[in-house]
Amino acid sequence: MKSTATARWNGTLKGGSGQVSAQSAFFKNLPYTFVSRFVDGSGGTTPEELIAAAHAACYSMALSANLEKAGIIPESVETTSTVTLENGVITSSHLAVKAKISGITPADFERHAADTKSTCPVSKALNLNITVEARLI
Repeated sequence: MKSTATARWNGTLKGGSGQVSAQSAFFKNLPYTFVSRFVDGSGGTTPEELIAAAHAACYSMALSANLEKAGIIPESVETTSTVTLENGVITSSHLAVKAKISGITPADFERHAADTKSTCPVSKALNLNITVEARLI
């Protein structure tokens, strides 16, 4: 499987703007700017926000798969990824996951959640400090 996205940048770093699109066309021409990335978040998305979205989506799917392998069927898994950019370097991704699951203890859920951070393909690709906070709802 290969996935493709295209980004275009026009102009200078601080005065320019760009658009990013996915081959699937589920997002097309999402704007991004210097201001959206480094100043106040207005006017578009950021590369870090797109990484956070990818990490959250991948982790939710991987956790669901790992739970299913253990004979546990989740009703829902919701993950928020917070990606941190410090001094021009992406340093971490914090995953806050909450799930609705019958028949599992909080300790067992936390164990599965912690184990999944090393099996999620996006976690492997990021190769940075990843933390997980897990909560049953």
